[in-house]
Amino acid sequence: MLVFGLTFIFCCAVASFFAIKKNEKIALFVQMSGVLLFAISIVVLWITLQRPPFKTMGETRIWYSFFLSVLGGITYWQWRMSGLLTFTNFLASLFVVINILKPEVHSKVLMPALQSVWFIPHVAIYMFAYAVIGCAFVLGVLELFSSKKNMQKISSNTCNTPCEKSLQSLRLDTLVTLGTVALGIGMCLGSIWAKKAWGQYWSWDIKETAALITWAIFVLYLHLQNLKKINRKILLLIVIIGFLSMNFTWYGVKFLPVAKKSPHTFYSSKPEK
Repeated sequence: MLVFGLTFIFCCAVASFFAIKKNEKIALFVQMSGVLLFAISIVVLWITLQRPPFKTMGETRIWYSFFLSVLGGITYWQWRMSGLLTFTNFLASLFVVINILKPEVHSKVLMPALQSVWFIPHVAIYMFAYAVIGCAFVLGVLELFSSKKNMQKISSNTCNTPCEKSLQSLRLDTLVTLGTVALGIGMCLGSIWAKKAWGQYWSWDIKETAALITWAIFVLYLHLQNLKKINRKILLLIVIIGFLSMNFTWYGVKFLPVAKKSPHTFYSSKPEK
């Protein structure tokens, strides 16, 4: 897997370089080659483990990196935003580096709760949603802090500044909508999985509660975006807060004392005794 990881990082770097240099065809070709390579590595890992690679935190990082690289390629193909592609590739590469520097002991054994058919789509859709929200976060920060000159650089369109701002807002709204829907589907699948595994759909566990709060933050964005009198900066701050809430849900809750009683502490990167 080391060779796959290093080659993927190389593809991300090369694709980002050519995107910045405005060589769109080469950037897309290298990006899609990296995505294909990553997909092959996941299949190899799946076959090697003889189980779906969704169990540990490191395995979820693999899926997050994969979806980031996919979304980076798709958004660049549609919008030609080299800045967004560079960020997604950097973040995807960073998580791959973390997995390389901190290798896990992968066990082929799955506890009964993880053997449910609902577990796989639940985690996969959540990782996809997290990747979409990561892209939305980038656009939100760019729109919040960029000057008019920078706004012109991040778009390939040749319209005037008001038009570009409208396009930028539309792109952000699209990503937030997609991410919110994916989060909602992920929660619904998770509740079905919880019913099969633990006998109840919802237990107000700390992880579940944090996930619900994150979803509610982005639902708030969707409700406020159509208000004519709403300050655009408020919406952008909501996106940033939602992104921070997402990361707390994914990584932060496990550090809380109450998380020790959570059924979501099933994953571990330590060898099983």
